[in-house]
Amino acid sequence: MNIICLDLEGVLVPEIWIAFAEASGIPELKKTTRDEPDYDKLMTWRLGVLKEHGLGLKEIQETIAKIDPIPGAKEFLDELRSMTQVIIISDTFEQFATPLMKKLGWPTIFCNSLEVAPNGEITGFKMRCEQSKLTTVKALQSIGYETIASGDSYNDLAMIKAGKAGFLFKSTDKIKADNPDLPAFETYDELMSAIKKAMD
Repeated sequence: MNIICLDLEGVLVPEIWIAFAEASGIPELKKTTRDEPDYDKLMTWRLGVLKEHGLGLKEIQETIAKIDPIPGAKEFLDELRSMTQVIIISDTFEQFATPLMKKLGWPTIFCNSLEVAPNGEITGFKMRCEQSKLTTVKALQSIGYETIASGDSYNDLAMIKAGKAGFLFKSTDKIKADNPDLPAFETYDELMSAIKKAMD
């Protein structure tokens, strides 16, 4: 019994924070989990930048409304879901992910949630569990699934390495160089082919 576990940002949709950095004209917000392995540290820093600039959930959601999935992502996901179960496991937040899930045909996503004040200021964030990606694949394995995972960032590595098979997708040169044992792909066709082989 296979289950495919995919990261969201960088794999199926563009990075939300990079899009928002461009829309808001705040270049430092381009920093992502490809640059900072410690997610708590990264998010706490981001919330500080938002507060400093007086920006809240509404502004970010306005940017997200304009983001489309990476070309080919929905077709890739549709084909994958026709063959086996697929779960998107992301460190993003429900308030960000919902419009993107609509554009991807409502796949299942496990993610986190933001704490938002009545005025729209993002005051904090609530992680679903510690090391959410690794914890989730281990939980799936404990109920009889073999996991096959793919992602692009530091926070995907544990999930990728813990399963029956794992692949880097559209990752950075540094992450690829640091993990030479992990197959790395750039196109959905290559990734699909690798997943199909792993499922046999």
